[in-house]
This record gives sequence, C-alpha cells and structure tokens, in this order.
Amino acid sequence: MAPRDRRLSSTPLEILFFLNGWYYATYFLLELFIFLYKGLLLPYPTANLVLDVVMLLLYLGIEVIRLFFGTKGNLCQRKMPLGISVALTFPSAMMASYYLLLQTYVLRLEAIMNGILLVFCGSELLLEVLTLAAFSRYHLWMRMDG
Repeated sequence: MAPRDRRLSSTPLEILFFLNGWYYATYFLLELFIFLYKGLLLPYPTANLVLDVVMLLLYLGIEVIRLFFGTKGNLCQRKMPLGISVALTFPSAMMASYYLLLQTYVLRLEAIMNGILLVFCGSELLLEVLTLAAFSRYHLWMRMDG
C-alpha cells in the first residue's frame, strides 16, 4: 500500500511556470516599448495600435491567471486548477500566434519573443496533461484501494 501523502507534483512543470512568469513579465514590458516605438516611427493606424495594446492587456490577464492556477494546481495536487490552466493555455497560445502573425507590423524581435512564448505554452501543456493524468490515476487508485 502506497503512502497517502505521496507527492505527485511535477518539478519540471513548476520550473517552466516560474521561468514563464519571469519571461512573460519581460515580454509584456518590452512589447509596450515596442508599441511605443511603432506608434511613433511607423505609420501605424491609431485604431489598430489601440486594439493591439488592449489585446496585450487582455493577454496579460489571461497569462497571469493561467500561471497562477497552473502553479496552484500543481503544488496542491488539485485537478480543477490545473484543468483551468490547461483550458487557458489555448487562448494564451492564440494571443501569442496573433502577435506573431496577424498584428499590423511584426518586428523580428517580436517574432522571436512570440515563438519562445509558444514553446513555453506547448511544453507546459504537455507537462500539464501528464501531471493531470498522474493525479487522476492516483486518485482512481486510492478509491479502488480504500
């Protein structure tokens, strides 16, 4: 019989959440400066610039909530917060894809930064699904055992 206080949290997932948190904070600040640069030096339509900045703020909210629930779910070994994080990974990846491909002007630096964000999203999604599977297997095993 396995001990009931078995740790199932994923250390690699937690490391990715930590690194992604710092990377996203840097990304957000750098992206604000890039929008300032593009707004001043490029013929950027005002409506598009406002839309892109508002979407960046929305993206900030999504990413903060996603990382919070992912960390909470992983460390507390809870399926619901980790599931919320998995669900928010898709809008997060869509926003990174938008800034990579669809905004009015995409600088090479932005393409690199958004590519890194997509790698983070993909890696975290894979580890989140594996961690959720481990949580589910363990809880199923505990029900059958006890």
